[in-house]
Amino acid sequence: MKIHLISLSLGAVLLAGSASAQDDLTERGRYIATASDCVACHTGNADKPFAGNHVIASPVGDIVATNITPSKTYGIGSYTEAQFSDAVRRGVRADGANLYPAMPYTAFAKLTDEDMHALYAYFMRGVEPVEEPSAQTSLPFPFNIRASMVGWNLLFRDTATYQPDPSKTDAWNRGAYLVQGAAHCSTCHTPRGALMQELDDKFLAGAQVGAWYAPDITSDPETGIGSWSKDEIISYLQTGRAEGRAQAGGSMAEAVEHSFSKLKTEDLEAIATYLADVPASSGAKKEGRFDQGQPGNMTASFRGLDTAPSGLAAGAQVYSANCASCHGINGTGTKDQYYPSLFHNSATTGSNASNFIAAVLNGVDRNTDEGHVFMPPFGTQVNSFNSLTDEEIAQLTNYASTQFGHRSFDVDASDVAQVRAGGPSPNLLQMVRLLMGIGAVVIVLLLALVLLRRRKS
Repeated sequence: MKIHLISLSLGAVLLAGSASAQDDLTERGRYIATASDCVACHTGNADKPFAGNHVIASPVGDIVATNITPSKTYGIGSYTEAQFSDAVRRGVRADGANLYPAMPYTAFAKLTDEDMHALYAYFMRGVEPVEEPSAQTSLPFPFNIRASMVGWNLLFRDTATYQPDPSKTDAWNRGAYLVQGAAHCSTCHTPRGALMQELDDKFLAGAQVGAWYAPDITSDPETGIGSWSKDEIISYLQTGRAEGRAQAGGSMAEAVEHSFSKLKTEDLEAIATYLADVPASSGAKKEGRFDQGQPGNMTASFRGLDTAPSGLAAGAQVYSANCASCHGINGTGTKDQYYPSLFHNSATTGSNASNFIAAVLNGVDRNTDEGHVFMPPFGTQVNSFNSLTDEEIAQLTNYASTQFGHRSFDVDASDVAQVRAGGPSPNLLQMVRLLMGIGAVVIVLLLALVLLRRRKS
């Protein structure tokens, strides 16, 4: 009897130990999924995380993220671990079809086998299945042919996992692993070539991403973040703002809210260590993006006029009516910088006005442990907030750049309309169709030559 009881007790201990190990593995996978910000793209309805139906705008059309819950009918519940790894790191689904690189498998390829094992455990055991299908992606020809991705992958897909640099510190290597892999920073911050491939020689040098511009985050002290301290980088990732530097909006605000703000401090320190060592971007130097401008206002330029003001005075009037109540008539913001200063602010300077325009059009909305940060969108009528026209936003943008920045913005209503429509559209689709048209003409001519030769013979 004692032997039997001892056996039962030992079995219970082993089962408890096994369950604990599984829990630890699942928790590790949850952390990797958080670092990878999977929820941002694969969640269309906040009440149904990972159930898909989130629409991702791409240069070739809208791509609908799929259901990645463990539903065996509509999600990935029937995926083996090898199939899951192929989807995440190779961009190939269980049925053999290719994923579009809106799924950043080119970055996730760097994830280690151990992390992939944990990630699989999390999605299979730590995520609630949602028994609903996601909408299908429908792209224009020829991009609707997923097999076309085979050629793109042959040219641009690197399947190598991250290899630590023995000459660097553990913190540097951890930061490199996160930046290059899970956090997939280059997906947004690296410029792309004619075929939408990342330009490796311009790693993290800044790129247009839809309506927003993902800025240079290399160690360049002028155009990048080389002048930031590590504490400022960490603060920005944790809260979405670095006082006197920048504030996160758009997809970066989502990344801060869902991913970076939930990472361990030591991982944020590792990211800051690595970014401080990324080679400065090449190209002509421009004035710094962070130390520019001073407080001031131009209210005297439009008050008491018998006619509507024009030029900078018109922008000053738009600012006074819509922005001054939060950011201050002189652009100083509030004392606690909840509403930030508009001088010493990257949004009001630089060579690209997209972020200022997009913030005005779309607003800013992010949640972190620091609290809820909200700026209403002025591109649409929301409650009592007015909707500004493209012309008014252009006037406001030019005024803000002149009063608080380097006078580097010179935009008109058409520039605002482009951002309102989702940003500049690469001519990839037109280029591919042109090449296909040329190819068709060549084929027709070759066939005609063959027929002529046959007739002569």
